[in-house]
Amino acid sequence: MVKYFCNTADIRSTWDHVVSAFWQRYPNPFSTHVLTEDVVYREVTADNRLLSRRLLMKTNRLPRWAEVLFPTGMSRSVYIIEDSIVDPVNRSLTTYTWNLNHTTLMSVEERCIFRDSVEQPATTQLKREAWISSGVYGFSRPIQEFGLARFKSNQVKAMKGLEYALSNLQGETPQRLLRDSVKDASEKAKEAAKSLASAAAVPQKPQQYV
Repeated sequence: MVKYFCNTADIRSTWDHVVSAFWQRYPNPFSTHVLTEDVVYREVTADNRLLSRRLLMKTNRLPRWAEVLFPTGMSRSVYIIEDSIVDPVNRSLTTYTWNLNHTTLMSVEERCIFRDSVEQPATTQLKREAWISSGVYGFSRPIQEFGLARFKSNQVKAMKGLEYALSNLQGETPQRLLRDSVKDASEKAKEAAKSLASAAAVPQKPQQYV
């Protein structure tokens, strides 16, 4: 069984600005898990559509319960293909992404459609869909639930990253985005401090040397 996710959002910016920001959204303080991005193919078709394929590398931190099940030597990096179609005539940007490795553990396929809003001026409508599956026998359901929760969290960060890129195009960074970035960093620091405190509270066994 595959987990399905779908949501829509209105981006308060013109379609042209959103498409420009899409290509400039990395790096940003909300997507530090994205390590590299490379264009592997690009073509302008006869009907003036821009076709692109990019290879992204992201980090993939496993939850504690998954670290028990899978080898410690498993790569924590995920390679992702992103295909995109920019259609200037119909004013739409469609992207398809999927992971190349760790597909037995979890496969995530995503489709995003950015369209120029007809009803609202200077607004771009975004529809995001995702399909999450796992081939691990006996554990596919909890893995898919985890994948869905992580995807929801990451798509919020992706939207903040796109807003950040849009603000850079306009020459200013909204204070709300900066506050969110500082808040996230503060929360991570608190979590790290709690982990260190918990580790210090556990009595350590003396090391034995042969």
